[in-house]
Amino acid sequence: MTMTKKSPPIPARHVLRFSWKLVVILSITLCVLALFKLHSQPDLYSSPSSLSIARSRISRHGNNFSGDPKIAFLFLARRSLPLDFLWGSFFENADMPNFSIYIHSAPGFSFDESTTRSHFFYGRQLTNSIQVGWGESSMIEAERLLFAAALEDPANQRFVLLSDSCVPLYNFSYIYNYLMASPRSFVDSFLDVKEGRYNPKMSPNIPKQKWRKGSQWIALVRSHAEVLVDDEAVLPAFRKFCKRRPPLDARKGKLNIKLQKQHNCIPDEHYVQTLLTMSEREDELERRTLTYTLWNNSATKTESKGWHPMTFTHANAAPQKIKEIKEINHVYYETEYRTEWCRVNSTYVPCFLFARKFSQGAAMRLLSEGVVGQFDTSSLLDPPP
Repeated sequence: MTMTKKSPPIPARHVLRFSWKLVVILSITLCVLALFKLHSQPDLYSSPSSLSIARSRISRHGNNFSGDPKIAFLFLARRSLPLDFLWGSFFENADMPNFSIYIHSAPGFSFDESTTRSHFFYGRQLTNSIQVGWGESSMIEAERLLFAAALEDPANQRFVLLSDSCVPLYNFSYIYNYLMASPRSFVDSFLDVKEGRYNPKMSPNIPKQKWRKGSQWIALVRSHAEVLVDDEAVLPAFRKFCKRRPPLDARKGKLNIKLQKQHNCIPDEHYVQTLLTMSEREDELERRTLTYTLWNNSATKTESKGWHPMTFTHANAAPQKIKEIKEINHVYYETEYRTEWCRVNSTYVPCFLFARKFSQGAAMRLLSEGVVGQFDTSSLLDPPP
């Protein structure tokens, strides 16, 4: 009979040492995984301290302000303002107590005599700006920072969001009277039933029946600007579930067809509209934008619909074209079978006060040909019958 030699027992201290090593390794592994998960998730609270600090400085007495009301012009810029010379001329003909200027630009960029041709923009950049990506929630983060900064001044009673390629179609007096005559905000807002941008995962925080779409370029009264800045319910859902699909990449070939079937959502085309609808403010809106955009409707095999804004150049920014834009008096919304006739205090008015996207050459033509002329706006301030 063969005897099997037993292995000597492992000392207890070795078992204890091995157990401690295993615990340490597992702890380190879990920490690494947690950090990886944290960084891989969307930033649900991008720049919270900046907005919180700005929100704390907001004057809550602005709705009872009794002095001369101001329009806050809020420029959302990539970096500089390429059309500053045109806006400089616009503000030269305005009364200084009637407007204020705020610019969200790239972090660290300053507006001074070396970066802008108009003194109106000196030092008007936000100091708490963030890096913005097109089609990302950072776009609406930047908008909120602009509105929060402007709300600190109780004299600001109207808030107009503009891109760095926007131009005014009228002089300051006309735009001022037009905005001040209306107690409503101007927010392009309509039912989104075609493109499927609504993510069912948003429910029940954002019900589908409250989902809206519209132009990013809005003009708000003060109470609605406060709703925008105070929101802590709708924005987190947008950060998490409203994301654009990956852009087309020629290197991916046929894979693009599959990628383009992914859920697609552009936050800045839905956020304010949906927020104000959920806040039961939709009846307080003129549901149209004041900023004209000329859209190029094109389609490819990998894009079910590709809409891109046309750029106005020196060649196509002729006075006749600008005149045609100014003569537009209604907008048709096919998803609601709704025609929005443009009125202020029961007075029919042109639909658009601004237009985009304009090149520097186009802006120079507007100035040289005196397209932005004088208009009588006294009738807009008459009370409705």
